[in-house]
Amino acid sequence: MGSTTRAGEQRRSAPPRPGILGRIAGVAFRKRGTVVIAWVLAIAGAAGLSSAFAGDFTADYSVPGSDSRQAQDLIAERFPAQAGDVVDVVVQADEPVTDAPVRAEITTLLDELGTMPHVATVEDPFAAPGGISQDGRTLVARLHLDVELPDDMPVADTERLLAAAEAAERPGLDIALGGQSVALAEQGEIGSEAIGIAAATVILLVTFGTVVAAGLPLLVAVAGLALSGTLTGLIAAVVDVPDWSTALATMMGIALGIDYVLLMVTRFREWRAAGLDSQAATVATLDTAGRAVLVAGSTVMVSMLGLFAMGLSFMQGAALVTIVAVLVVVAAAMTLFPALLGYVGHWVDRLRLPLGRQRSATLAPGGHVEPSRAWLRWGRLIDRHRVIASVVGVGLLLALAVPFLDARFGFPDAGNNTADRSSRQAYDMLSEGFGDGANGPLLLVSELGSPSDVDELTALSQTVAATPGVAAVQPPAVNPAGDAAMVTVLPDSGPQDAATEDLVHTLRDDVLAISDLDVHVGGVTAAAIDSNEDTAERLPLLIGGVVTLSMLLLLVSFRSLVIPITAAMMNLLSVAAAYGVVALVLEGGWAGQLIGIDTETPMPAFIPVLVFAVLFGLSMDYEVFLISRIRESWIRTGDNGRAIVDGLAGTGRVITAAAAIMVAVFAAFIPSPEVFLKVIGVGMAAAILVDATIVRMLLVPAVMHLLGRANWWLPSWLDRRLPQLHVEGRPQTYLPPGERADGDRVPVATSPPN
Repeated sequence: MGSTTRAGEQRRSAPPRPGILGRIAGVAFRKRGTVVIAWVLAIAGAAGLSSAFAGDFTADYSVPGSDSRQAQDLIAERFPAQAGDVVDVVVQADEPVTDAPVRAEITTLLDELGTMPHVATVEDPFAAPGGISQDGRTLVARLHLDVELPDDMPVADTERLLAAAEAAERPGLDIALGGQSVALAEQGEIGSEAIGIAAATVILLVTFGTVVAAGLPLLVAVAGLALSGTLTGLIAAVVDVPDWSTALATMMGIALGIDYVLLMVTRFREWRAAGLDSQAATVATLDTAGRAVLVAGSTVMVSMLGLFAMGLSFMQGAALVTIVAVLVVVAAAMTLFPALLGYVGHWVDRLRLPLGRQRSATLAPGGHVEPSRAWLRWGRLIDRHRVIASVVGVGLLLALAVPFLDARFGFPDAGNNTADRSSRQAYDMLSEGFGDGANGPLLLVSELGSPSDVDELTALSQTVAATPGVAAVQPPAVNPAGDAAMVTVLPDSGPQDAATEDLVHTLRDDVLAISDLDVHVGGVTAAAIDSNEDTAERLPLLIGGVVTLSMLLLLVSFRSLVIPITAAMMNLLSVAAAYGVVALVLEGGWAGQLIGIDTETPMPAFIPVLVFAVLFGLSMDYEVFLISRIRESWIRTGDNGRAIVDGLAGTGRVITAAAAIMVAVFAAFIPSPEVFLKVIGVGMAAAILVDATIVRMLLVPAVMHLLGRANWWLPSWLDRRLPQLHVEGRPQTYLPPGERADGDRVPVATSPPN
């Protein structure tokens, strides 16, 4: 068979016909000027369309059909003046706020605030129940806005409110504004993009040692970011998009754009070392590494598509923006990158920097690239100690995941904001004057069918007031039409406390259930509780759907039943470890203090959802990078052990550099003052670090060594039905004729033996 194979090889003296990606690369290389101009025009056109038709960021975090949503809908219908977002104006004075001079100052301020944009009504704190604390030195007045969602309030208008409150302060009279729209206005710009790109630049320069090789991934990533960033506004005009989704999409676009081109630059240098000219090397790169990039990008998009299964509009908007960012960077890698190689491909190993000795790609006999000796030694070490490596890898992941067992889902309140923020100051002043529950009042809303219903609701309010966990209950407020009433309940505990969640369930399941009236429990706190519970319940659906689709994609890509199963199990362990790290920092102990979380904080349920969707896709990226090179060697040699060592040695440097860039990019979230952005940054950076070291460089090769040839098992009936994707490409066909065979197994094999 060997002689027949080599004869077949020799008959193939004509240049190979590249696949679709190779042909795209060839066209882009030859028409490089046209491709670059097309990208410039696309970015300019998208920017123009965005400036003309961009929508505003908005997000509805309520759960359709939930009790809190029904309460909000009833308030919007029967109490329209109180249906919008609320800003709390909290005043704390050295003397009683009812004293004439202090009262006059407060009244003047409230009159001024009432004239500002989007302020619909201003409650009179001197007449409203519960407006003044028992000691008479703290007052709260509520501004009802004409926007329903906090995201709909223009930041500039919120800043005008803050400026007016600050101007009214004096020694002995402290004024702070609280509420969700205030917290959003105070969060400011994150600035993570610049931090991530700067860190990636340093890592790329150290990895490649040349300006050109390091600059290509950055240039492609920035071009992709420029286009996807301008498209975000157009997406926001069609669907609800939360403001924080831009940071997520930007980080994903930068990280993936750099990682994908990093892989292809590495392969391009190898092809140049094999003796190919720039155009042939470009075609070979896209026809080999480009296939892995396409599959890797598809796994990320599949993972993000899983967010649509959550049934939450803000999740779907964030997923769509991120999917567009990934799609754009993949398109840039497939078209703009080969076009740029047409200009600088022959310079890829020039303009070296004095960063120490940089290893260039060299060829082993037969034309395949000689991997680094350090990675070869590491691969052989794992081969010899495969059982120990497997046990240690799994043990480390389980140990990191343990803190997640004690995690509590909840939505962090303003008490977690930094002390210099007005929203945090208002929170503390309300807690001091009225109790912690004043920061998250519950609203009991009911329709009234007859005048006697008011008496029944009043009696029910007394029962609520006697319920453990309730600090105060205000008298029922009936709307002008007399067909609905609303009761404000102040819990003993703060909005994020577990006791408040228990109180909401007690009211719904026990206290209010015995009444003939249909009473709904609403308010910001109740809506946050419903949203967290609904999201947590849907998490298994997301995990099951994404894992199933990803396994099917890997099955088709690598033509193996074992690899998709082991990949899914290891990725789930990696995600569990990330959850454990997040839970650890949210405990507020030594780990939390390292990133600025000083108090015990609940975990927002959408954080595990986002972390899973993003990290599962990124983990699959590294899996595709590694397994495609392992399979390439397996097809060439038929030796499972050698294939694993070759694949690990050939991709170890690329994966570690890519992971370092990912860690740096997502760690740029950590300086943000927003708790949930800190948590996203910590979770993703930790998971990528764990995945690229413990999982990809230790556990995957160890388990594959244990399984042996079973890694590549596929039933013959399924083998006949699956399409041939050739994710690893046919690298042997691009080598010069004298270097296409080295005594290895058949180089032209299309699939490994079962």
